[in-house]
Amino acid sequence: MDSYKYYLAIDIGASSGRHILAHLEEGRMVLEEVHRFPNGMVEKDGEHVWDVDELFRQIKLGLKKCAQLGKIPVSVGVDTWGVDFVLLDGDGARIGNAVAYRDGRTRGMDEEVYKIIPEDELYARTGIQKAIFNTIYQLMALKVKKPEHLEKAHTMLLMPDYFHYMLSGVAATEYTEATTGQLVSPETKDWDMELIERLGYPKRIFQRMVTPGTVLGELTAEVQAEVGFNCKVVEPATHDTGSAVIAVPTDSDDALYISSGTWSLMGTELMEANCSPESKANNLTNEGGYGYRFRYLKNIMGLWMIQSVKKEIGGNLGFGEICEMASKCSIPSIVDCNDDRFLAPANMTEEVQAACRESGQQVPEGLAQVASVIYNSLARCYAETIRQIEGITGRKYDKIHIVGGGSNAEYLNRLTAAATGIPVYAGPTEATAIGNIAAQMMATGELADLKAARACVFRSFSITTYQP
Repeated sequence: MDSYKYYLAIDIGASSGRHILAHLEEGRMVLEEVHRFPNGMVEKDGEHVWDVDELFRQIKLGLKKCAQLGKIPVSVGVDTWGVDFVLLDGDGARIGNAVAYRDGRTRGMDEEVYKIIPEDELYARTGIQKAIFNTIYQLMALKVKKPEHLEKAHTMLLMPDYFHYMLSGVAATEYTEATTGQLVSPETKDWDMELIERLGYPKRIFQRMVTPGTVLGELTAEVQAEVGFNCKVVEPATHDTGSAVIAVPTDSDDALYISSGTWSLMGTELMEANCSPESKANNLTNEGGYGYRFRYLKNIMGLWMIQSVKKEIGGNLGFGEICEMASKCSIPSIVDCNDDRFLAPANMTEEVQAACRESGQQVPEGLAQVASVIYNSLARCYAETIRQIEGITGRKYDKIHIVGGGSNAEYLNRLTAAATGIPVYAGPTEATAIGNIAAQMMATGELADLKAARACVFRSFSITTYQP
């Protein structure tokens, strides 16, 4: 048995999850993937839902693998996407399904919310951009369509909160995750109970708010018996982008980042939220970050479009090969990546072709051309977003950090540097897991603070530079 102190990040995305063990070796973070498992929406009772029972089974399976390796973590933390939740009754039993954000139940629920609080007031109050799948609209869908679920509900737990509850038996809500739902005040950094009351949601279901680095407790006796060890359950920034931003390897407070994966989250960090009408008009959002910083960013559709096209017409090709093929095309067509039509189309390839046809541009044919249109459109969107952020913050940005899986998309990185006119620093790829682990390491004092954590990331992982 070696003497390293291990930390375990369980990072669950919309299409897969993985367990990554980490330790520090001579001041560098060393990662080891011990378990990977698929995830995806399934249809149940006419809804798009997450199979949370299977996800929890996989969480425990990965914990068992740590025991088999003889690498027992001192702590474990889970991160996922935002906005989705589970409802529990007074006995802790689940009510209904864990409905996924791409489900259609929220259609028209924005209008229901705006009857109670006008859209401008809601933004001024929360600083969160409108996305029809935000928790605020999902709860309205329940209030309108399944009020009996809310009446029975005793506890609402956002997705990572639910898994932490299953691991530790402790119910709490982590701040960075909660902010994505549009029900948290950027002033008090807590639930906006007055807003919640106005909307008619039961106040009792909203749990106490905790921040990254909070020790929730230890594994329950039941989980310990199953996985063969005990460890602490520590809150990372449980929103995946919240964790990814911790891992941006910068020493500057004026850094611009893109957390690139299924979504591209592009922004900077602010110490105070910007809830101005101008900020709202540009659809920028103020999500909670580590140490009560704000992730001032724009949600851009991201590589979801490429993932969909790969599934439809990509056969067995990898993303690297698709990137390479796209880079050899010279099709000039551009689509608006942020158009709702690309959120969940029946067929992404046909949707991109239709958008080009409708706007009188060359219609892409085949995988290489369709991918080229998407990559070029993303780069153009990044360039426009920088101009918006610079206009509102009054800052000038001289580099972009791209972290996450999309930092491997070499063609997109080259296009981004060219479109924005500033250098792109790509990496680390595993930003979300790294940020999750960094929060756990800061909780034990193994990393002193955020500055030390980011310096450690810079030392530990290779960063590729793309000049404009």
